Parts: sequence; C-alpha cells; structure tokens
Amino acid sequence: MVDPVRRVSVVGSSGSGKTTIARRLAGLLGVVHIELDALYWGPNWTGLDAQAFHGRVQEAVAAEGWVCDGNYSVVRPIVLQRADTVVWLDLPLRTCLVRMLRRTALRVRSGEALWAGNRESWREVFVGRDALVWWLITQHRRKQRDYEARFASVESAHLRVLRFRSSAEAEAWLATL
Repeated sequence: MVDPVRRVSVVGSSGSGKTTIARRLAGLLGVVHIELDALYWGPNWTGLDAQAFHGRVQEAVAAEGWVCDGNYSVVRPIVLQRADTVVWLDLPLRTCLVRMLRRTALRVRSGEALWAGNRESWREVFVGRDALVWWLITQHRRKQRDYEARFASVESAHLRVLRFRSSAEAEAWLATL
C-alpha cells in the first residue's frame, strides 16, 4: 500500500508552473498552499533575513498537511525534512522562458500586486545580473543537476519524488488524485 500524499514540496525552474500546480494540488488534497515567495518578500522587494525566513517556513510546514512551492535553498532542508512527496517540474528551458515572459507581461500590463504589494516591471525581467531572464537561463541546467543529485541521495530516501518533464505528465498525475 502506498502512503498517502499529505506534505508536498513543488520545485522547478521559474516559469515551470510551480504555483499553479501547487494551488491545484492543495485544493485536491484539502490542505493549505504555502508559497515561499509570499513568506520571503516584503515591501519594495525586500527579502527577509535567513533567521526570520526559517522561522516563517518552520511554522508553515508544522501543519499535518500542505503543498509548498518554491526553490529557496536556505529553507530547502526544512521543507524536505517534513515533506513526504516532491513534485519536480523539470520542463524544458524554452517552455519555462516563454511562460515566465508571458506571465510577467500580463502582470506588468495589469499592474497586479504580488507579495507585500510588490509589482513586477520589465526592468526586473531584463536589466542586471539579477534579471529574471538571465537568472532562468543561467540557473536552469544547474538546478536540474542539483535536483538530480539531491533526490538520488540517502537524505532524500524518505521522499516520493515525482519528476514531470511536461505539463501534460503533471496534469495526468493530478487527474489520478
């Protein structure tokens, strides 16, 4: 008999669909959705210090059931220690890039407020070393290698790791729940 899915970490590159899948999965399981970006970001794109972020994440994942999305390495051990399942959205770079650009265009055009009232701008997408496009292009393969190694390690032996290489694979799995 397979243990039930109750505490899930959803990981993947920017634009892979982490938040979308996590929200849907949380609804299907009847558990809370934890968005690490919402816990981390303060007004004016000010991030929490590591200690405060740890505290918020520890409190959030103390619940019996949850679906958490995000890739913050500073809190990854806290999340994975409590998780029973990882949903790894390992989509191609081109798919993630197109989705990220489309999502950002919609947010910039609408002025949608994100975490702590922050709003995206084209500047954050294209300008500087921290630009979203640059970050995605330079980190996509590195994250893939990191997750391959991490989920093959003894420390991850307690986790059910579900690696989806397309949105269709993830959707098919969701349909089985």
